Amino acid sequence: QVQLVESGGGLVQAGDSLRLSCAASGSTFSPYALTWFRQAPGKEQEFVAAIWKSNNTFYADSVKGRFTISRGDVNNTVYLQMDTLKPEDTAVYYCAADRVMLPSIRNPNRYDYWGQGTQVTVSI
Repeated sequence: QVQLVESGGGLVQAGDSLRLSCAASGSTFSPYALTWFRQAPGKEQEFVAAIWKSNNTFYADSVKGRFTISRGDVNNTVYLQMDTLKPEDTAVYYCAADRVMLPSIRNPNRYDYWGQGTQVTVSI
């Protein structure tokens, strides 16, 4: 049984920083991609950032230069450091993991394993 558990969301002001964490459990689980998606009210789910097994990182244009994805020391742990947050970053952030190949890394339909989501709210 694979479980993803996120933490670190909250309410901050524009310009502040937050760090999200996601820990994936499952003794035989070896995902290729550890990825963050987000969904704002009334909007479709969108790709935010991913780190692949080669440690290549990928970002949405809207967060490039402000967000940093990284792996933790513990296996299958991933972080999303979010700096210079904007009100438009307000959303529920989801961690996803799976053996996704690079061309599909931004496609949420390719992921079978998801966390429960953590709310990030950025006020003006």
